[in-house]
Amino acid sequence: MPFFHKPYLILILSLSLLTGCSDYEWGWYVLNPNTEQGAANLGFLVSGFYETINISLISMGLAMIIGLFIAFLSLSDSRLLRIINRVYVEVIRSIPVLVLLLWVYYGMPTLLDVSLNHFWAGVIALSIAESAFLAEVFRGGIQSVSLGQHESAESLGLTYWQKMRLVILPQAIRQMLPPLGNQFVYILKMSSLVSVIGLNDLTRKANELVVNEYLPLEIYSVLVIEYLVLILIVSQGVRMLEKKLEIPHH
Repeated sequence: MPFFHKPYLILILSLSLLTGCSDYEWGWYVLNPNTEQGAANLGFLVSGFYETINISLISMGLAMIIGLFIAFLSLSDSRLLRIINRVYVEVIRSIPVLVLLLWVYYGMPTLLDVSLNHFWAGVIALSIAESAFLAEVFRGGIQSVSLGQHESAESLGLTYWQKMRLVILPQAIRQMLPPLGNQFVYILKMSSLVSVIGLNDLTRKANELVVNEYLPLEIYSVLVIEYLVLILIVSQGVRMLEKKLEIPHH
């Protein structure tokens, strides 16, 4: 594999060139695990993993449920339901995630007279934002299954939902897995925006540490590595799942 196809090696080289060619005096002592202060700071940064992973998983799960429902609207024989699908997808995809997040956090409690903390505001906003993209993923995956499969299922006397659950979706999932993996990576990155309203995720932890230590370059460099490691693990997991579900060629 060519060197430029290995993003981790490029990152390491870039950091090496940065530290070697700059006159900036790096303050890595603030994150040195061999000192009490550095170990405490590293532990503080790493503690943000729980909230980042938690909100990403819950948001992705809810977005998949909403997205699948919206996708079925586009496959309906009803013109009204197809219009609802198109309006929902186009409107939600047009709203920036940060704007939607702020509207949910500050607007929904006012309009609905409910109490909404930063975690669930983030979940609602991310789920809604992601559901529009997943609706298109589901729609494309379902439509990729040949018409013959639909006709075969119907000839067996299966209902519409039995056909989808037992025949169409198991085949479509193989086509949908790569884009679903991409969207999960996307939601992991977008979860960093929830730090704006107070979620103690990776980004919020880094921001708080910067305020205390006044060394933003070092701390945000570690933040980059944290997200890189997390996303590489997810990407590798998706690839392994793809290979497991791959149809063997004879």
